[in-house]
Amino acid sequence: MSNSDNSFRQERHDETVVYANRKVYAINSGILGEKEYMDIWDTMYEKVKAQFHPEEVSPFIYAHHVVCAIEAENGEIFRGFCIESCSGVLNLCAERVAALNMYVNSGQTKVKRLIAFRDKAPYGAGSGMPCGACREFFYQLNEENEKMEIMEDFEQRKTVTLKELMPNWWGKDRYAEAKAK
Repeated sequence: MSNSDNSFRQERHDETVVYANRKVYAINSGILGEKEYMDIWDTMYEKVKAQFHPEEVSPFIYAHHVVCAIEAENGEIFRGFCIESCSGVLNLCAERVAALNMYVNSGQTKVKRLIAFRDKAPYGAGSGMPCGACREFFYQLNEENEKMEIMEDFEQRKTVTLKELMPNWWGKDRYAEAKAK
């Protein structure tokens, strides 16, 4: 399993800044200061949580009960929410809607990070995991997405990669053939 490293040290002029446990510790001329900071996961969560508001769009369509934020390769964050209808083939998962927003609005296909949830952030036990169709879609969208971090437990900052979820993906040979041409 992958885990995001949430601590690092940065030195500037007469100041040392240490980031650990989602807090900033700044040592400036011998004075220690501390404050909370938002990491990328906090930013993604905050950007998408307002889209969680389950509603009936029509007597046939229900939406916004699962939301997703993805960070594209260039750092942009794209959001999506699920849309379900009484005809299952028309359903769109929040993860695929976010990926389609990314592609339509920027042309990007590589995803660095993904967080998806219902009424609260992923808390382990499979919460927040993309379904099989979404996992397949991300692999088919770009082979590099196998490195994508998927939030498994928000508080613990526990992540898993797409490759860890699908270690023997069937499409590797086709990508290799396409590269050889």
